Amino acid sequence: MKKLALALTMLPILSQGQTLEECQHAAEKNYPLIQQYGLIEKTTKLTVANIQKGWLPQVSASVQATYQSDVTAWPDEMKTMMNGMGIDMKGLAKDQYRVGIDVQQTIYDGGVIGSRKRIASEQGKVQSAQNEVNIYGVRKRVNEMFFGLLLIDEQIKLNNDLQTLLAGNESKLESMTKRGTAAESDLLSVKAERLNAVQKATDLASQKKMLQHMLSVFCGIEINNLQKPQVMDDGGSMVAESHRPELKVLDAQIGVLNAQEKALNTALMPKVGVFAQGFYGYPGLNMFEDMMNHKWSLNGIIGARVTWNIGALYTRKNDKAKLQLQRDMTESSREVFLFNNNLEQIQQRENMARYRKLMAHDGEIISLRRAVRKAAESKLAHGIIDVNDLVREINQENAACVQQTVHELEMLKEIYDNKYTTNN
Repeated sequence: MKKLALALTMLPILSQGQTLEECQHAAEKNYPLIQQYGLIEKTTKLTVANIQKGWLPQVSASVQATYQSDVTAWPDEMKTMMNGMGIDMKGLAKDQYRVGIDVQQTIYDGGVIGSRKRIASEQGKVQSAQNEVNIYGVRKRVNEMFFGLLLIDEQIKLNNDLQTLLAGNESKLESMTKRGTAAESDLLSVKAERLNAVQKATDLASQKKMLQHMLSVFCGIEINNLQKPQVMDDGGSMVAESHRPELKVLDAQIGVLNAQEKALNTALMPKVGVFAQGFYGYPGLNMFEDMMNHKWSLNGIIGARVTWNIGALYTRKNDKAKLQLQRDMTESSREVFLFNNNLEQIQQRENMARYRKLMAHDGEIISLRRAVRKAAESKLAHGIIDVNDLVREINQENAACVQQTVHELEMLKEIYDNKYTTNN
């Protein structure tokens, strides 16, 4: 905790209150997942670079030692004839050795390497889009803390007004008590109500400190004051087109499937390459020489090779059908997301309309409650009502002010939640 507190004291202090957009951008930059953008890009580049190296010569080295139960040998009649001519035909030895190098170079691969590069690039786009989805979710968490902190700030202001009002009436009752025109119990009742307001203020200040601390850590900047957003045009009751990053993920997944479908064509193409083999050992390529002299020798082969594997034809139809099913599943996921997104927009816009209707009467209710409270103060001064009636009217006026604040902030939150829902 000490380290965290020290870190917060080192955060940049902004002279003016932070807007919601500033907090959102700061939180996105501060969120650890932001680092994955660079990591995904680097990983994708390395993967593509490794695939590209498929055009480089493929070199392999081998060392081999064997002992055979039988070897190629001259027929006994020919061996006897050769011995009669003074030629010693030893035949091949059963122990054989080879130290060699094989080199293969692809000349034409039918587009396999290119298709693998495209698939790797599209898969990188999927990872980047998914990371964007995770980071985008940070905005909703900022919204919750931001508007929660704004509500507490407004409640603290209204609580201060309530304390001021109660303190004024307490002062009046104190004078009336000294003159004998009010009972001491009335004074104590108002004083107790004021202390309740003080106690509530202490609780609100504690909540504000906690939420302010959380938002500061989340955004990576010191939060001092917040600027209340202006009421924006909510666009009426029309459902807006969604531009959520989740849709980019689905588009990227379709891109991978399209690249995989193109790769099916490359599996049917012939492959052309050249190769070279060289080895030092026994026996070599000159079999007759090695049958007469058991000596190690250098040997080599160079050539070209054309291969054409038509086995992919057997599964091509099923592979294409499988990819189409995956594409259909992705499109189905898109429809489900848009359906739920539209429902969420409808709910939010209905809530906006509801809060606007409620706000239309909040000002009038406050004016009426204030008038009733002032009348109650006058009645108490003339002994017409008791102090409990006055306290009730004061609390009802304060409750009306709190209600107006709640309605306004809840409507603002619905507007910005709707902005989050559509990413517009």
